[in-house]
Amino acid sequence: MPPKGRIVVNDLYCKGCELCVAACPQEVMGLDMSRITTKGYHPATLIKEGCTGCGVCAVVCPEAAITVYREVVRPRVAAAA
Repeated sequence: MPPKGRIVVNDLYCKGCELCVAACPQEVMGLDMSRITTKGYHPATLIKEGCTGCGVCAVVCPEAAITVYREVVRPRVAAAA
């Protein structure tokens, strides 16, 4: 099962430059055209499932507007017989 991730974009800093959208290896990011921030930009968002939490979007964001969260998957321990 591939890792699962999610992002939180801070509307105060996101300027809708789309650098994160272009850099996303899973191609799951886009601009939220249904919203406009207080500064007048369409913020970045996840537009479909498939985020792995790789963090590339946060690294390329010039405004440090993206926080990435990744699900921690712990291996199952076999029960003693």
